[in-house]
This record gives sequence, C-alpha cells and structure tokens, in this order.
Amino acid sequence: MRVLLSGYYGKGNGGDEALLATLLQMLPPSVTPVVLSGNPEETNSRYGVEACDRMAPFTVLQALRSCDAFIWGGGSLIQDTTSAVSPFYYGLIMTLAQKMGLKTIAWGQGIGPLRRSVTRWLAQQNFGGCTKVSVRDRASAALLTDWQIPFILAPDPVWALQSKPVPGLWDLPAPRVAVTLRNHPQLTQTRLANLTRALVDFQKATQTFILLLPFQKSEDLEIAQAIQPQLKDVSKILCLEEPELLKGVFRGVEMAIGMRLHSLIMAASEGCRCFALSYDPKVNRLMEDVDMPGWDLANLPDDPNFISTTWMEHYANGDPLSAEKIQYLVDRALIHREVLREALIDD
Repeated sequence: MRVLLSGYYGKGNGGDEALLATLLQMLPPSVTPVVLSGNPEETNSRYGVEACDRMAPFTVLQALRSCDAFIWGGGSLIQDTTSAVSPFYYGLIMTLAQKMGLKTIAWGQGIGPLRRSVTRWLAQQNFGGCTKVSVRDRASAALLTDWQIPFILAPDPVWALQSKPVPGLWDLPAPRVAVTLRNHPQLTQTRLANLTRALVDFQKATQTFILLLPFQKSEDLEIAQAIQPQLKDVSKILCLEEPELLKGVFRGVEMAIGMRLHSLIMAASEGCRCFALSYDPKVNRLMEDVDMPGWDLANLPDDPNFISTTWMEHYANGDPLSAEKIQYLVDRALIHREVLREALIDD
C-alpha cells in the first residue's frame, strides 16, 4: 500500500520534521510512504523515502493517483491565523483525495483557531469525510464533537518520538539550559531585550551553560545570534536538522525555556524542567495539560529581574514530569499508531 503524507514538511521547521519522523516511525511496515515536501531532495536523503514537490500541482495530482491512502500528518495544519492560505491548501488536497476514493486520515491534528466561516465550513467537510481522525488536544476534540465527527484524542505524537544522543553534547560545560525563541509579532524588541537581560542574570546566578536552540533557522537563528554576544563564553548556538537529535539534546539539559510547542514537548518527554513563553493557543493547551509554568508573551513581565528570579526559582525547585507521567503520555501518544494500523491495515 502506498500512502501520501501531507504536512509542513521540508521547510526547515524542527517541530514539523519531528511530526514527520514520528509518523514514519508509526506507519505499519507494509506501507510505502510518499511525502509531499518543500524540499524533496532533503526529505528523500534524510528519511530514505520517496518525496515530491508539495507546491507542484501536476506532481501532487500524480502522487495522489499513485497512492491508496492520504494522511494529514500532524500539527496545526487547519488554522487560519498564521495564514489564510494554509487551510485551503491542505483542504483542497484532502478534498481531491476523498473525491478520488482514497482512504483519508487526519492524524495528530491540532485544529484551529478558525476565525473565518468559510475555513470552518471547509474543515468540517474535510474532517467529516475522513476514514479516521485523531487529534492532540481537548479544544480540537470539542470542535469535532460540535460537528458530530468521530475522533480519537491522544497527546501530540512527538511525545513518542525516539530520540538519539547528540555527538559532543556531553563535552559542553554542565549544567545546561536550552532556550528556544522564535520570530513573532508578540516578541517585540522590548520583550526580547528584557528576556535577554533576564537570561544573562539567570546564567550568572546559576552558572549554567546556555544552549540556544533554533528550531527553524529562518525564524529562530537571527534571534539566537542577537542573544549570544550577551552570553559570551557561556553559551552556544546549536543548529540541528534531524528531529531525533533535536529531541536528544534535552537528555543533557536541566531546564528548557521555550516558545515553540515541540521544543517544550521534546524537553518534557526527556525529563527536563520546562518554562513556556506562549505565543499561540496550542502552547497554552500544553501548559494546561501537563501543568507547565510559563507566561503568555503578551503578558510578559516588563521587569527583567522578576523574569530571571522566576526562572531561578523554577530551576532550583521546579519539578520535571515524573517518569510515570512521561510513560503515560508516551503510551497515550502511541494511540496515534493504532489509528494508522486500524485505518490502513485492519479496514
């Protein structure tokens, strides 16, 4: 069986690449994946799978015709806040797959926000036509319940991603703290300056080594480069492309301060203390689900001293998730694997 995988793949985003890596780990062995990618050569090289250009209409149509099933592969694909185009792109391909009679699966989805009536209608039609649907949070589940569409609810699939050790990580000074910030309108120059000042004070007080971890170079690297001169000799920018290695970083880190959802999921799943800086409802949902401390960026305290003191308190006295809680979340995340098996094999 050939299965076409669609997501924000091949665009250099560590979280979306982690979703793809997890999906490939969870697919039944008898399935041959074909990936729609923004960089087919890189996707082919990294994962050893067939890949084609996600933005070439004729190529996408050919790929659909060559496959038996189609999967929306995880993440916030169906939302209209980051881009009004996104739900139409993914929705059109899903509609084509359903019209062509392919089995269709919405896998590990975080639905919304959907602010426009037309995108809500399209999403309802698409999800309603799926063979199987799995979602990663309660807000998405509530939306599908309103639409009377059957679904499975389980934690984000990346909880179950198998990590790899990072060569050279243990040669860096310890203890280590990882920081993942991304470009966003809410991360104003003033807020970035306050976070940087707080990070400098935090480092001095704790004598930690700061790992600046860009999850998407195009969005994160410039910010890391702006921060690092303030942390001369006590920090390192670590650029990793392979999602299993990105997750492996958190094996050797005492605490993570992060904006990106999957940086926080990876860190928490490796037993790391986490402090969230939320720019999106999906991060707030994670904070609620696992009782993770943090601030909405829009409400970030404007006193760097208060920020650094809060981080120090969490570093000294905060608790990571227990081994039992992590195992529970990993086991629950593996339900997404069962969804794939039931849709692709058992049916």
